Amino acid sequence: MKKTKKDPVSELAQQAVLYPKESLVKVSENQKKNSIGIPVESINQETRVSFTPQGVGILCSNGYQVFVESGAGKHAKYSDHEYSESGAKIVYSKKEIYSCDTIIKVAFPSSEEIELFNSNQTLISALDLPHLNSKKISTLISKKITAFCFEYMQDDFGILPVIQSMSEIAGRAAIFLAAEYLASSRGNGILLGGITGVIPAEVVILGAGTVGQYAAKTAHALGANVKVFDNSLYKLRRLYSNHNLSVYNSIIQPDLILKALKTADVVIGALRPEYGRTPCIVSEDMVMQMKDGAVIMDVSIDQGGCFETSRVTSLEKPTYIKYNVIHYCVPNIPSTVPQTASNALNNILTPVLTDINKFTSLNTYLWEKPFARSGIYLYKGILTNSYIGTKFGLNSKALDLLLTSQIS
Repeated sequence: MKKTKKDPVSELAQQAVLYPKESLVKVSENQKKNSIGIPVESINQETRVSFTPQGVGILCSNGYQVFVESGAGKHAKYSDHEYSESGAKIVYSKKEIYSCDTIIKVAFPSSEEIELFNSNQTLISALDLPHLNSKKISTLISKKITAFCFEYMQDDFGILPVIQSMSEIAGRAAIFLAAEYLASSRGNGILLGGITGVIPAEVVILGAGTVGQYAAKTAHALGANVKVFDNSLYKLRRLYSNHNLSVYNSIIQPDLILKALKTADVVIGALRPEYGRTPCIVSEDMVMQMKDGAVIMDVSIDQGGCFETSRVTSLEKPTYIKYNVIHYCVPNIPSTVPQTASNALNNILTPVLTDINKFTSLNTYLWEKPFARSGIYLYKGILTNSYIGTKFGLNSKALDLLLTSQIS
């Protein structure tokens, strides 16, 4: 009997029937796409962006729709094309950006930006408490906004990751910037670390928090003589235990500080209060007794500053001279290195957003993640930060009680 020739296509089709088939998986309700808007920063000297293109790619792969305003990553050297290739939609309208479910920006929104918000959105940004006003807060309340602030956001270990990262950058950058001004024609032409046979520069650091620690570490590594002042013995002891820095340290005493200031080449102001204004511990008279050509870096200027002679400056004009002392008082030093700072923000915020999207609602996320609650100061239009309430005469409620009642 003559065999018929098999059709190769038919044979492959028959074999395919024998292979196991992939089953279709139903997408759960909590995996619906939420939209994130990343606007251009409206403050001239704010050069950071909240997410890098790599971070945007991760958000998109985790179910978010990401909208990036054209030019948002310009200062950090990220192009619209890079964001687009990572899955974001590039938009040219602020109104469209501020229509997203969640708005994530670095600086606190301006009054004009707040007017663009719709009801029941989420805002993640810095709070900038010293410059906050009641009108902005009241408008956000009227729009029933839920708002997180970088300053109070904690991780699972109770650490403030954004503050810590930005403080590390500010501490390191302050020393490099000071070294540049000290060596310039306006300074004394001094190399910060000195060389063999030449006495190194003296660096005085007021504050032993994260900024002070990393400023001390950087100055010490460059070869400077370092003196650190703080009222916390724990923080002063941590300089040695965590960083192995055997540097001069003391509690804050006016006579000791004045003695140190008289011989200092660089003074770093790195004090930071829990709330309110930074204590001003260096008087105008003390600045007058400093060396000509010395450099003051007031990193605390965003909280009011710890030098009586300090006033806010900008990236465009960062310094001024008073009593022959160079003053550098830029409030957001991390913006001098926008790509590094943007990467730091991205590394913190990307896991937070992907984590939130795993839960059925923000309510559930906050209930399951107690540390995350610390960053919230508005919850669905209800003020939950008692300090802000006291400052502006507004009623506030405990977030834990609001979550327990499961308000809608």
